[in-house]
Amino acid sequence: MNRMRLVMVPVLVLVSAFTVHAKSKEEKQAEARKKADATLQRLYKAKPSAQAAIKSSAGYAVFNSGGAKILVAGAGRGSGIAVDKSTQKVTYMKMREIQAGLGMGVKKFSTIFVFETRDALDKFINSGWEFGGQTTAAAKSRDGGGSLQGAASVSPGVWMYQLTDKGIALELTGKGTKYFKDDDLN
Repeated sequence: MNRMRLVMVPVLVLVSAFTVHAKSKEEKQAEARKKADATLQRLYKAKPSAQAAIKSSAGYAVFNSGGAKILVAGAGRGSGIAVDKSTQKVTYMKMREIQAGLGMGVKKFSTIFVFETRDALDKFINSGWEFGGQTTAAAKSRDGGGSLQGAASVSPGVWMYQLTDKGIALELTGKGTKYFKDDDLN
């Protein structure tokens, strides 16, 4: 019996130590919101006009991601939030990416989507989304809203900015990317 206690006490101490360090759902949600806020501040610094675009939008989504490419294949993953501006509801989301093509390297990047319509935002949040990508160096909203210079039009009413460690990216690496709700955090 004493031997069993000698074994069980250290095991229980280790299990409780790991449990203490595990983040709660609320802590993970707060961390996702904090990362999104920091990413938006980086975007506003790199492209001040983006702040007006987001302010006049129906909603936006912010993702922080990383990926690697080795020779002809690559993959990436990330997480983020989507915000409905009319209700201020935050939806926690995930992102997965598969790339093909020649190259090598590791890249951390942030992607910000601006939704001109509530329908486009709802479709993104509720249906998940697969993305192929379209590039453009500068664009401006049809309705005269906030300037979307430096954004790429990725579908009707949806614009995308991408940031890397060096600022705003002119190329988009969205091919084969899937965005979907994070069932653990919603």
